[in-house]
Amino acid sequence: MRPAALDWSVDNCTVARAMEILGEKWTLVVLREVFSGVRRFDDMRVRTGVPRQVLTNRLATMVEQGVLRREPYREPGSRLRHEYRLTAKGLDLWPVLVAVLAWGDRYLADPEGPPLSVGHRDCGAEIRVELHCVAGHPVTDPRDVLPRPGPGAHPR
Repeated sequence: MRPAALDWSVDNCTVARAMEILGEKWTLVVLREVFSGVRRFDDMRVRTGVPRQVLTNRLATMVEQGVLRREPYREPGSRLRHEYRLTAKGLDLWPVLVAVLAWGDRYLADPEGPPLSVGHRDCGAEIRVELHCVAGHPVTDPRDVLPRPGPGAHPR
């Protein structure tokens, strides 16, 4: 049986475009740090072990793409530096990061458990990502999802 997806082009695919920004390993690690409140270059570098030039490149890309913004700060007696803050575009990546975290916790955590968890500030309960259709129905099985051409799709 021929998949219906072969009937439309994915040349303008937004998944591919997103992965141009997010697809490098260190990008999500840097985002994890910024979401955790680590915003300064040296703190990120020491905490993650990411090579200096790689971190410089990742931060520059995320600033250029509008995921992060640079905010100046100056420690007393030091030169002006910048820290990195999430933009609205960056904050919208939170569910992506939580979904990756949950997948890693399920399949890759050490026997004693994962080193990071996320909880609701108000009640402390664990946070998880759930899928629902716009009509509000929960979607728990990937087989219940039907890929179809979107408004920007082009026939092949």
